[in-house]
Amino acid sequence: MWRPALLITSLLLPSFASAELRHYVASLEDSQWRVSQNSPVACRLEHDIPMYGKAIFSSQASKDHNLNFILDMWMKPDQVTNARLMSRAPNWRPGVRSKPITTLKYQKYFNGEVPKRAAWSMLAELERGMEPTFYYADWYNQSNKIAVGLSTVNFGRTFREFKSCLANLLPYSFEDIAFTVLNYEFGGTELTRFSKQQLARVQEYLSYDNEVELVLIDAYTDSYGGRSVNKRTSIKRADSIKEFFLAKGIPQQRIHTMGHGEARHVASNTTVDERSRNRRVVIRISKPM
Repeated sequence: MWRPALLITSLLLPSFASAELRHYVASLEDSQWRVSQNSPVACRLEHDIPMYGKAIFSSQASKDHNLNFILDMWMKPDQVTNARLMSRAPNWRPGVRSKPITTLKYQKYFNGEVPKRAAWSMLAELERGMEPTFYYADWYNQSNKIAVGLSTVNFGRTFREFKSCLANLLPYSFEDIAFTVLNYEFGGTELTRFSKQQLARVQEYLSYDNEVELVLIDAYTDSYGGRSVNKRTSIKRADSIKEFFLAKGIPQQRIHTMGHGEARHVASNTTVDERSRNRRVVIRISKPM
């Protein structure tokens, strides 16, 4: 809902003292929150802001506890714009004081982004019934002031679903498995114990991320044995990894294999350790940019 005449006191926002604001915030009837992504690789919480755009909280599978926030605007900034993010009490909570969360800078032609710590603060303020609100001067007319608020109405139940999703995110990211090297025991198709663990991680991630376009599997051997034997061994190793993925439900059209035999060594073959490095399968995974 657009509220055209909101006054901000000088204690709250000195630069906007006594200024009339165009206030964009969902009404009691219109305020809706939804979890648009809920999987072990991505969580996404969205809130529509009528006549303005959308607020989006998101987190990705990672070893770090990450959180991103984007204010997705219908009309992107036409110039670099300074903004303040405040925690503001909704109109039905008179007497509750507002407090600052952070200061921001909107980049030209980009959506508004908020640092991770401030994004967590926004969720905490919403949970306690406050409205995180952005204040800035209109980039087309500096005398016009704008407030953009996130309504707390209907937030609680959806936030519980979002928190449950966050708790179930995988503890590693796409970048952690996009290039994976597996090694084999001497003379066969048996992976080392550590490589089996790595392969399980790759398979688990692939089973959840539908954006993966291509899985390339390249297999190699050391130089012990004849070249034709090594070539067949490498093909067998690549096919065994493919069969593992297929058995776990990864679509066949996404997987491509190639056996290179003893070509393209990454180490010499003079020691046991060096030969073990050459007995490898390289898994490369791609997603759309």
